[in-house]
Amino acid sequence: MALDQLGIDGPEIGKQEDEKEMTFFDHLEELRWHIFRSVAVVAAMGLVMFFMEDFVFTTIIFGPRSPEFITYRAICSLSNAIGMGDQLCFYPKPFGLITPDMGELFLTHIKMSFLIGFVLAIPYVFWEIWRFVSPGLTEKERKASRGAVLICSFLFTLGVLFGYFIISPFAISFLTGYELPGVESTPSLDSYIGYMIMFTMPTGLVFQMPVAAHVLTMIGILSSSFLKNYRRHAAVVIVIVAGVITPPDAFSQILVALPLFGLYEVSIIVSKRVEKKKALEEAMNN
Repeated sequence: MALDQLGIDGPEIGKQEDEKEMTFFDHLEELRWHIFRSVAVVAAMGLVMFFMEDFVFTTIIFGPRSPEFITYRAICSLSNAIGMGDQLCFYPKPFGLITPDMGELFLTHIKMSFLIGFVLAIPYVFWEIWRFVSPGLTEKERKASRGAVLICSFLFTLGVLFGYFIISPFAISFLTGYELPGVESTPSLDSYIGYMIMFTMPTGLVFQMPVAAHVLTMIGILSSSFLKNYRRHAAVVIVIVAGVITPPDAFSQILVALPLFGLYEVSIIVSKRVEKKKALEEAMNN
């Protein structure tokens, strides 16, 4: 019997001892390889996007400039379907883009190719983060965190798509249509690209709110009662965040604030479920 136990438990004990014996520099080396693999995948995706220049710029980046963009057509179709005619229809004012820098076109091509490559590679990046973190978790924590990579990837992608298809069309239409007497606006390429990044990437991060609530509740820093008690304070913060990541028009800010309010409420539900699960486990252990 002792030999059987040795045959079964021996490798596990050895594995645990190896994990305990890992030094700070061992962990640093492990982290370096996780980062290296993540960067390699992002670079590979970016390289593919670099050679798809027409698709990346004409279809994706410059898509919201066109009156044929799906958001404009969908809202106009909805307006006609509900009997309002063209009242809800809106389109961006035609505008060109200029660049005063001789190398800006090439640098912008590289930057946007690899940024889109990062968005496409985000599931793999989250997976590498999970691979680095998971050895330090207990078996119960691993089970509780099952599906974290999928959920994080889904929420980030959902946030980016929300920013691209909802925020950017309204914001571009508002900003290009805003006029001052005696001033003709001709945006620079860098300005346009900067706004497109601002419309999409921050929303991808903000949509991770329920995940953050789950993790913080698991480690005891956050509670559902805290989130409920500070709901009004959170509303003020959400409005400020919406104002920072969107252009200075009320409609765009409302478009961002409403989903954030929804995510906050979802975070309360997630936090409460974690608390119930923890309470049930404690009751079973006692």
